[in-house]
Amino acid sequence: MLSVVYTPTEGEAIQNYSRIFRRPEGVFLNIEDIDRVHHDLSLWGTAEDIDYIVVTDGEEILGIGDQGCGGILISIAKLVLMTICAGIHPNRVLPVVLDCGTDNESLLKDPLYLGLRRNRVRGERYDKFVETFVNSARQLYPKAYIHFEDFGFSNARRILDKWRPEIPCFNDDVQGTGCVTLAAILAALHVSNQKLGDLRMVVFGAGTAGVGIADQVRDAIMTERGISREEAAKQIWLIDKPGLLTIETENLSDVQKRYARSEDWSDKKRDLLSVVKEVKPNVLVGTSTVPKAFTEEIVRAMASHSERPIILPLSNPTRLHEAVPADLLQWTDGKALVATGSPFKPVKGPWGANGEEVEITVAECNNSVVFPGIGLGGVLSRAKLVTDKMLVAAVGGVAELSPALSDPTGPLLPGVDVVRDVSVRVARKVIQAAMEDGVATVEGIPRDESDLDEWIREQMWDPVYRPLKYVVAKGASRQARGEMRVVGSVERDGE
Repeated sequence: MLSVVYTPTEGEAIQNYSRIFRRPEGVFLNIEDIDRVHHDLSLWGTAEDIDYIVVTDGEEILGIGDQGCGGILISIAKLVLMTICAGIHPNRVLPVVLDCGTDNESLLKDPLYLGLRRNRVRGERYDKFVETFVNSARQLYPKAYIHFEDFGFSNARRILDKWRPEIPCFNDDVQGTGCVTLAAILAALHVSNQKLGDLRMVVFGAGTAGVGIADQVRDAIMTERGISREEAAKQIWLIDKPGLLTIETENLSDVQKRYARSEDWSDKKRDLLSVVKEVKPNVLVGTSTVPKAFTEEIVRAMASHSERPIILPLSNPTRLHEAVPADLLQWTDGKALVATGSPFKPVKGPWGANGEEVEITVAECNNSVVFPGIGLGGVLSRAKLVTDKMLVAAVGGVAELSPALSDPTGPLLPGVDVVRDVSVRVARKVIQAAMEDGVATVEGIPRDESDLDEWIREQMWDPVYRPLKYVVAKGASRQARGEMRVVGSVERDGE
């Protein structure tokens, strides 16, 4: 059911949120009522009741952009994945949307739209709203882990950088996407007998996800080669709407500037095909939401200088993919190592050693194989912060379970059929890293790996129905007779 609960279906559900609305779910906070934020959040339980909060402002949902208050469904979907994939109890999570208005004209003109009918509030007032939410959430639910989701490019990294040194928080678009993509790249490099030191990566789409991927890969290169971040960044090229980002590109964000090329590109074309021909990458990542951007000419140009090109069209939903796996494998004679942002069926072709037909399983490079385990590890250890070491450990946990390590035709990442096992492995790695960094606050965490795995599994919630026992009315409890009612927080007998 994952493709129904999550990618690609939830994108369409979010776009039609106000049209299909049946009942409110989650917390709706709006910037016009900032004084109510603390009160409205307080209605959802006590300090011991909430373990995990997902919050969005709905500005950059998947590949479909600004969806205003409909963003509540991305918070809900992510929490469903936390339950499915990591066993976080569904009654101990809290989905939140911060309604700051919307710049989506179709929503503003839609008479059914349920959110604030105004353009997005930005600047100091927006920052105050986010700060009020975070401070209120921390006061009311001090043990809760805060997961930021689908904030706009101008805010996502800025908000993460502000709060990360202070509270246990995580941005899936920045860190989760970076972690799962790095895990896929590590597995692909293993299959192709290459190392991170050999990597030359072009990222097509320099938004939140693209820069997040670049940062994770850069830090991994830095660690493996023992070089500076600045030196490691030279192995990565970012392309956005203006073309290749250089020091001459206008209006670059601070995080994009880290990858702006200082080489002389004034006389060179900066489009994707020209960059591929010039820099000869062995890794091509798509986070652009530009359908069919990875053309046959581009892919063949990449394959001409790379024996096993690593190509990751990650934009979703499916209709926004830069390329489909069948084309990528056909254009490279089955040599491309591919992972995608949405699910695709296995691809068959005459790519065996003697021309025989083989079936290649394509990995879905979905954050659901990494962020639930990171969150589970953070919750169970009650980590004070989410550190770099915890994220690196999570990447290693996913990469270790790649089927491609033992079968070159296997997917680069483990599938959803084993996602709970993956979450246990990731949570174990994250907890161990949290203890090493001194940010774990729970006492008595097992040191032995098998004991720690069992400790994690015992605390994961399973959707198992409790057994029912037939009883006669005489001697049955009030609950069994169906006579218990709750009014507010006071129980009373039925009449």
